[in-house]
Amino acid sequence: MLWIVRREARRFVGQRGRLIAALVRPLVWLLVFAAGFRAALGLSITPPYQTYVTYEIYIVPGLCGMILLFNGMQSSLGLVHDREMGSMRLLLTSPLPRGWLLLSKLVASTLISILQVYAFLAVAALFGITLPWLGYVAVLPALFAAGLMLGALGLALSSTVRQLENFAGVMNFVIFPMFFMSSALYPLWKMAEASALLRDICAANPFTHAVELIRFALYAEANWSALGWTGLAAAVFLGLALWGYDPARGLVRRGV
Repeated sequence: MLWIVRREARRFVGQRGRLIAALVRPLVWLLVFAAGFRAALGLSITPPYQTYVTYEIYIVPGLCGMILLFNGMQSSLGLVHDREMGSMRLLLTSPLPRGWLLLSKLVASTLISILQVYAFLAVAALFGITLPWLGYVAVLPALFAAGLMLGALGLALSSTVRQLENFAGVMNFVIFPMFFMSSALYPLWKMAEASALLRDICAANPFTHAVELIRFALYAEANWSALGWTGLAAAVFLGLALWGYDPARGLVRRGV
């Protein structure tokens, strides 16, 4: 695990554009789109907020989740590449437990994602979007849990892909529906005004629970329901990934 974590860290340090790209997406939403949506999406006082908040404050947890989601998928994209021609191909054919290798990859990508989230929060603070100081510490376990869940989803998806080119299409069918059909950009009660069915779909979205877990943690509050659903989704996705990468039964048995 330490070797894989160090390898992912070196790869991340060597790819400076990766950090910039990870920051550009949420910052565009925070600084550009939020200015236009601020007047259109009035927000009521809902937990964990004790008073009215600006739209920029509301979407910060969702944008943290966006970073975790995109980085989890990007890390899985790298795994598809490594599985075909890189060092991960050798590791997957080694006598080491395949589940431990996948878990190591998952932990490594999650740690990288957390670093990117804190970099985003630091840049947001420079623009005057600050949160309670205790929240910056309390959110760490929530980020780790959400990162594990989203990274496990990426691993499960990568087990279904044989060629690198196909993974981009798979990501588009997963990332954008998960992000936009969640509470990342607008509260669930706002969706219920448009469609009760849409609200129910968003409430069942695992990404919604990950975002709410982060939202409450940023205010040093626990959301046990969100934690439970996030943990359950992580276990399911990791189980699918382990099954998919099992050469005897999984979806890559004709590959590695």
